[in-house]
Amino acid sequence: MIELTILNHLKTKLSVPVFLEEPETKPDRYVLLEKTGSGRSNCLGSSTFAFQSYAESLYELAALNEQTKAAVDSLIELNEIARVQLNSDYNFTDTVTKRYRYQAVYDLNHY
Repeated sequence: MIELTILNHLKTKLSVPVFLEEPETKPDRYVLLEKTGSGRSNCLGSSTFAFQSYAESLYELAALNEQTKAAVDSLIELNEIARVQLNSDYNFTDTVTKRYRYQAVYDLNHY
């Protein structure tokens, strides 16, 4: 399952907790990853992932977003990953909870 491969890799690269689902007790800073779509062509999997970074200030959030993108970019080092491409990243502050959030969307090809 590609989600676990990505989760385990990010846990080694980031100094903040990384989750597949929203934690009950939310730390000040963390990253949440979510697969938003997938496909397959010629036995090569493709997936789109959203990496949501949370922090207590916009400055800390911008820094965490850059660290998260660097960690995701480093997925290409893994044998299971054939391509890593940043689709988009943007401020995605949660208007309901008033929590600062950035989202980086990546397209990945994987085995």
